[in-house]
Amino acid sequence: MPLSSPNVARQRLHVRNVTYEGYQRDDGLFDIEARVLDVKDRDCTLLSGVRRAGEPIHDMRVRVTIDRGFIVRAIEVVTDGMPYPGSCDQANEAYAALVGANLMKGFRRALQDTVGGVAGCTHITELLMFLPTAAVQTFASLQREDSGAHKPYQLDRCHALETSGEAVRRYYPKWYRGAA
Repeated sequence: MPLSSPNVARQRLHVRNVTYEGYQRDDGLFDIEARVLDVKDRDCTLLSGVRRAGEPIHDMRVRVTIDRGFIVRAIEVVTDGMPYPGSCDQANEAYAALVGANLMKGFRRALQDTVGGVAGCTHITELLMFLPTAAVQTFASLQREDSGAHKPYQLDRCHALETSGEAVRRYYPKWYRGAA
């Protein structure tokens, strides 16, 4: 269902596109590629110069290689569009410090501790915040959600999948913890 129609005239000024794509590699590892792209619908004057309508203010990409245990094995950061050329992209190499981190165990904390604030780029760090979810979605197509002896990762991580709720009773009866 779409959002309701606005009841006031308006003009779009900005578009931010964020994408995540998950790949299975032939060597048994996985790549998660992420991109953030910011564009304006009209010319925009920045301190570093004019950006024409449709020309990216930000165009940043990340490829994170992980194993089945969600361990970061490699990371590559590329900044093609930036408001401060020669400065914004200087933080790209700092993200290599995340190699060895586990996306499911303290990754967001490690991200903030390692490249948060002035140690990294706000937009790239923000992009990486959602990497764990993208990785889970990438792996979801490779096995049934309820296979295995361990509780599926997604249970008790959102309102719909609380183990005492109706969705878990119906779709994950093995893990249901509500009233009989």
